[in-house]
Amino acid sequence: MNVLYGIGFVVACLIALLMTPLVKRFAFWVGAVDAPNHRKVHSRIMPRLGGLAIFIAFVGAYFVVSPAVQSDVALGLLVGGAIVVLVGALDDRFDLSPRIKLLGQIIAACVVVYSGVVIDLVNVPFGDTMISLTWLSVPLTIFWIVGVTNAINLIDGLDGLSAGVSGIAITTILVLALMMGNVTVVLLSVILLGSIIGFLFYNFHPAKIFMGDSGALFLGFALATLSILGFKQSIVLSLLVPIMILGVPISDTLFAILRRWVNKTPISKPDKSHLHHCLLQLGFSHRITVLIIYGIASIFGASAVLLSYMSEQELIWGMVLLIVVLIAILVLGAEAIGIISQTKKPVLRFLQKVRVLLSTRSRMTK
Repeated sequence: MNVLYGIGFVVACLIALLMTPLVKRFAFWVGAVDAPNHRKVHSRIMPRLGGLAIFIAFVGAYFVVSPAVQSDVALGLLVGGAIVVLVGALDDRFDLSPRIKLLGQIIAACVVVYSGVVIDLVNVPFGDTMISLTWLSVPLTIFWIVGVTNAINLIDGLDGLSAGVSGIAITTILVLALMMGNVTVVLLSVILLGSIIGFLFYNFHPAKIFMGDSGALFLGFALATLSILGFKQSIVLSLLVPIMILGVPISDTLFAILRRWVNKTPISKPDKSHLHHCLLQLGFSHRITVLIIYGIASIFGASAVLLSYMSEQELIWGMVLLIVVLIAILVLGAEAIGIISQTKKPVLRFLQKVRVLLSTRSRMTK
């Protein structure tokens, strides 16, 4: 089986390496290009549609490893993935409306649900009880898939960012699937990782091609589906581990919603205040900004693995401590870089007042 893992990875990587230059030419030929504007970081016309190369590599490698993969589950991922790639490719060329893109994502999510992939059980914190979601399982699964799909798309703002963060997330899923002996998830994760790495040769800064919505939507869709497959029956909290694995795109999406709510702007309105924008504004270079976010994604992934290693007794306090620490870091970091607001920073101001108060008392006691 280990040989099959290696073969699947190599085949996917090679197909992506070979297909990406061809897709680049095709993108220019059909006019699927990204022109620079006030919201974009790049300064020249760039080809989109890189997601086609990723998806073709994934499908090609799948047929190599398919004998060892659960067919109904994989079929749902392939058909649903084809739908989101098609929608994303059309958007890369024609700039579809958000409603049409959302409809395509919901249809793709319904295909996955029809194939039998649903979030049907959730662990209760601080106990061994499992709650059956009954009628909530289908809408929750669709919401999760659509939400993660769009979260990956939202962070696709710098060369290699979405691909690298997705690669780190899929590596984490791969490690945890190996720990649980889930062969289907391991194989699908391996070929997706190979597809991403092959594409990254052309997408890391300075990029020669963008993945476009075709790539960002497919990676988000695949990550959401594989996270359900890998952890819906895990002994740890079934939703907490996938949320931690996808911590960067999910937190950036939540901050974007908060930012637009605070500034009273429409949630769907694009802006230039995402995590990568804020880091660039602090003076970090393009490449260093991407590497910093890779580091943050790796911390989230390592935390998910650490949580899965804990025994039942350690899990309770470990989970609480881990969540508290991660939330504290996220809140302080978000206010420090101004990802929600450049002026409204209540937590930092409170801590500043506490520091001044303690400093004053210290001087008075001397």
